[in-house]
Amino acid sequence: MNDRALDELVKIAGPVSRETFVVLQNFLTEFHRWNRVTNLVAPSTLEETWNRHVLDSAQLRRLSPLALRWVDLGSGGGFPGLILAILLRESPGAHVHLIESNRKKAAFLQAMSGLFTLPTTVHAHRIEGVRGKIEMPDAVSSRALAPLSQLLGLGEPFLSGGATGYFHKGREYRREVEESSHSWSYELIEHASVVESQSVVLEIRRLERIRPQ
Repeated sequence: MNDRALDELVKIAGPVSRETFVVLQNFLTEFHRWNRVTNLVAPSTLEETWNRHVLDSAQLRRLSPLALRWVDLGSGGGFPGLILAILLRESPGAHVHLIESNRKKAAFLQAMSGLFTLPTTVHAHRIEGVRGKIEMPDAVSSRALAPLSQLLGLGEPFLSGGATGYFHKGREYRREVEESSHSWSYELIEHASVVESQSVVLEIRRLERIRPQ
């Protein structure tokens, strides 16, 4: 990658030091090496890793520039959780909790966190298994994990306690929002993705469960 890639990143994520950009480049090299033996992302997306995964993840940094403490649900191959951790590596007080129940993917997350000295904790458990073990974050993220209604249930301990959710969703997001409205009440801001023309990032605040009458 080159200066053009750095310019793209800064435009989408905000200020990024050249040192952090180098870490990101090295991370991508390791990501592709690991992906040859561990299926971290869909093979059809590998040729577009920079745009499809890295920049798509990095846009959360601009959407929530003051958030330092994150919980990433279903971190998988590290998008967006590891990208956020790399972008926050020079920010005092920053920490990203990466929750991933797949042992091979969790091992990848742990290896990358150690190799690049990232401010992370990897939880190799199901999301339900870490409730009560993580202090209240500023923000919760997730990408390609579950339908919105289910995702809100998984993130409820944080989202109902004051954290803000940032969830990547594709073209069917309106249907998911409608379906979730039967069980959940929340404030919603729809951010058009700066990477995927038919995708959004849903910003969710003040989550409350709707109790049956």
